[in-house]
Amino acid sequence: MIRHFRTVIRAIQAHSTWVERQCGVSAAQLWALWEIHSEPGLRVKDISERLSIKPATASNLLDKVQDKGLIRRDRCGPDQRVVQLFITPAGEQLLGDAPGPAEGALLNALARMNDRELQDLGSSLFALVDSMTVREQEFAMAPIPTDDADGASRSA
Repeated sequence: MIRHFRTVIRAIQAHSTWVERQCGVSAAQLWALWEIHSEPGLRVKDISERLSIKPATASNLLDKVQDKGLIRRDRCGPDQRVVQLFITPAGEQLLGDAPGPAEGALLNALARMNDRELQDLGSSLFALVDSMTVREQEFAMAPIPTDDADGASRSA
């Protein structure tokens, strides 16, 4: 069974590496771009919720995307404290050549499963997490480490 978990993790890592080579951004950064593209004006808090990461992690991820010129942050509306996120023309161009938001290895596999299989998987994963000694809720919000081409571990 552990081999199956390793296969899933490696497939996710391989997809993330492929995305970075093809697009020049990590899979998580690409996901954030797709979210902003689908709903211009999102806030950092919205991105953190949609990607299931901490707001500070989302902010750091968005800093990197902004440094590449793919998004801009604007203070719009009556409350100038609220920062909204928008795709730049360079970001639009990148998305035009990038895999779509639902084209990840895991999402594709889950989409091919029927409702019963998904229910069984969800129940089994809940039981697994429930039986583990370490049940930190923060683990669900932490980025999954990926391996660089040189084998160094980093977060997606």
